[in-house]
Amino acid sequence: MAIKQGDNLPEVQITEVVDGKPNPANLGELSKGKRIVVFAVPGAFTPTCSMKHLPGFVEQAGAIKGKGVADVFCLSVNDPFVMDAWGKQTGVAGKVRMLADGNGTLTRALGLVLDGSGFGLGERSQRYAMVVRDGVVEKLFVEPGPGLTVSSAESVLGSL
Repeated sequence: MAIKQGDNLPEVQITEVVDGKPNPANLGELSKGKRIVVFAVPGAFTPTCSMKHLPGFVEQAGAIKGKGVADVFCLSVNDPFVMDAWGKQTGVAGKVRMLADGNGTLTRALGLVLDGSGFGLGERSQRYAMVVRDGVVEKLFVEPGPGLTVSSAESVLGSL
């Protein structure tokens, strides 16, 4: 069953590269005492993710943070070094933090797995965004199918 508004985030470790080294992270801890935005993409360097989803959040990060959001995070079922390289290539520094769910553990715990095996991608994350306050999902925007509509930076910004 997929996570829904009002649910607590699962206590699952993910990874963020800090100073060139993998650093364990936990979304509940990252949101402790604050409000954050997390958006997930099926894969780093993939077309919609690279041309629209991530750039939209990079562009709107200041406006989103201006609405009382402490941090904006991008999550993908990729290894932490891929997420770090993608972030560097797209200029996310100071705007969006890159999180790796390398084994898909968090994605499975959230119930938001996308089966990309037909395209040679294996298990990935569905495209979504969520607003989290102190470990609780305040708002959730899961894409109903391919493309980028409800989980875009503009949609999230408009909901804050």
